[in-house]
Amino acid sequence: MSDIFEAFRLDHRVAVVTGGAGLLGAEFCRTLLEAGAQVVIADVNQSQAEALAERLNAHSLPLVSRDTSVQRALAVATDVTSPDSVQNMVDATLQTFGRLDVLVNSAALDPKFDPEHAQHQTDAFETYPLEAWNQALSVNLTGMFLCCQAAVKPMLAQGRGVIINICSIYGVVAPDQRLYQQPGKPPRYKPVYYSVTKAGVLGLTRYLASYYAGKNIRVNALTPGGVYNQHDEQFVQAYSARTVLGRMARKDELNGALLFLASDASSYMTGANLIVDGGWTTW
Repeated sequence: MSDIFEAFRLDHRVAVVTGGAGLLGAEFCRTLLEAGAQVVIADVNQSQAEALAERLNAHSLPLVSRDTSVQRALAVATDVTSPDSVQNMVDATLQTFGRLDVLVNSAALDPKFDPEHAQHQTDAFETYPLEAWNQALSVNLTGMFLCCQAAVKPMLAQGRGVIINICSIYGVVAPDQRLYQQPGKPPRYKPVYYSVTKAGVLGLTRYLASYYAGKNIRVNALTPGGVYNQHDEQFVQAYSARTVLGRMARKDELNGALLFLASDASSYMTGANLIVDGGWTTW
């Protein structure tokens, strides 16, 4: 019988994380590196990606037995809406590390983190700007399509690969818009693009899983619930009351699920959606 702990190891593998400098993306990069992988931090914010790569390369991680002369983290400025930029991401990965084993599609627009789209949180569906809708589709869905398309080519050449698409509970169930209302203030909404694009992520995941049947390429989705990130107390209380566990997630509480999907521990799993939401979708 094989050692179950060894099944979670990612030694001699290379992982690319889009949105790698973000709240969850940075956690994913650290987790994959601690499990033994070399990691590409692909993010539109080059300075944040480089700062994270510097920290990861400098930090002596207890789970990684490594030669300090070997680069373990690489920052690559990446605009997932640009085919040329995405191809550069893959080329840089292959030039630096020689292979590409795991793709984590974490890049996405969310009004919580994107000031340009936050201004539209007060827009009703009837007047939601087409420009904002199209931009979100380009990042959240077309960007994922482009990254999968580019990254799967070296995976096919290698004869193996893993793709993990980051979804959201709002791709599974509709947002409870009551959570976003504040007394005495104009109505606010979780925008329509978020639910629609995240639902599309699940469709893309299932399509690719079946399309690459027999190719030793596994494709799964990881669906987080709400992750605490300096939300106001009113929202935290209202959100927490909707979950079985009675709280929002910590930013590190998706790491175990991510590592499971990236590693051989999930070797009999493809086309699935792993939900980590504190019980939000249970009732």
